[in-house]
Amino acid sequence: MKNKLRVGIIGTGNIGTDLLIKIQRSKYIECSIFTGRNLASPGMSKAASMGIRLSDQGIDAVVSEPELCDIVFDATSARSHLIHAPILKKLGKFVIDMTPAKVGVLCVPAVNLEEAVNAQNVNMITCGGQASTPIAYAISQAHPEIEYIETISTISSRSAGPGTRINIDEYIDATEKGLRIFSGAKETKAMLNLNPATPAIDMQTTVMAEIKNPDLKRITIEVEKMLREIQKYVPGYQMVVPPTLDNNRMQITVRVQGLGDYLPKFAGNLDIINCAAIEVAEHFAQKVQWELGDE
Repeated sequence: MKNKLRVGIIGTGNIGTDLLIKIQRSKYIECSIFTGRNLASPGMSKAASMGIRLSDQGIDAVVSEPELCDIVFDATSARSHLIHAPILKKLGKFVIDMTPAKVGVLCVPAVNLEEAVNAQNVNMITCGGQASTPIAYAISQAHPEIEYIETISTISSRSAGPGTRINIDEYIDATEKGLRIFSGAKETKAMLNLNPATPAIDMQTTVMAEIKNPDLKRITIEVEKMLREIQKYVPGYQMVVPPTLDNNRMQITVRVQGLGDYLPKFAGNLDIINCAAIEVAEHFAQKVQWELGDE
C-alpha cells in the first residue's frame, strides 16, 4: 500500500498505549495523534519516546485539526464515548469504540467484519465479549435454537485497570447484548472475576449453553472452525476445554495469552480486544485504499 491511513487514539491508558505499539507493525495504518489528558502519564511517556505527536486536549485535539486522522480509536470510557460519538460522527470519522458504550455496530471480526467496516461507528463490545461471543455464534451454527447462554471470564486483577473497573456495569450489559445478538439465545448472562493470584493468571473464559439434545460433534466442528479464524488475528486464543456436557449444560473454555507488546502476556483480556480492533482498522484501510485504487 502506497499510503497508510492515519489513526488518532483518544485515551492514553493501557488500551490506548498497547494499540499504539501494535499499530507500529501495520502495513495499512499509522498513528498521527495520541491524545489524552495527562502528558506525564506512562502512556504519554512511551508515545513520546516513539516520536508520536501528543496532545493533552483529549477529543478537542481531533476537533481542532480533523485532517489529522481518518480513523479514531476511542479508548476512554463508556460515559465519555457517549459524548464523543456524535462529535466524531459530525466530523465524518470512522470510529472504533474500545468502550462498552454500545453506540455503534457490535463487532467480532471473525463473524461480521464486512458489516462493521461499512458502518461509521464500530463497537468492540468487551474483552469478555471478544472471547465468548464468537464461541456463542459457533454454537448457534450447529444449534440455532439456544435457550440460554452464560459466560464467565476470569482475568488477573493486575490486568484490570481503572477503565475496566469503572465500566463493570457497562461491561456486563455489553457482553450480554453481544451474546444475544451473535447467538440468538433467548436469555444471556455474563460475569467477570478478578483474580489476585501471584503469579498472574492468563485470561480464561467459559461459555455454557442450555441446548436440547446437543450434538457435541457438530458443535466441536463449528467451534474449531471459529478458533482458526480468531487465531488469524489473536494467536494466543486457545481452547482448553472442548465442548463437554456437565449437568445438562454444554460448556467450552478458552484461554487467551497476549502478545506482550506493551502489556504482560497474561493480560490477554486487553490484548484480544486490541487485536480485534486492529483487524477492523486494517480492513477498513484496505477497503478505502481499494476504492481509491491505491494498492
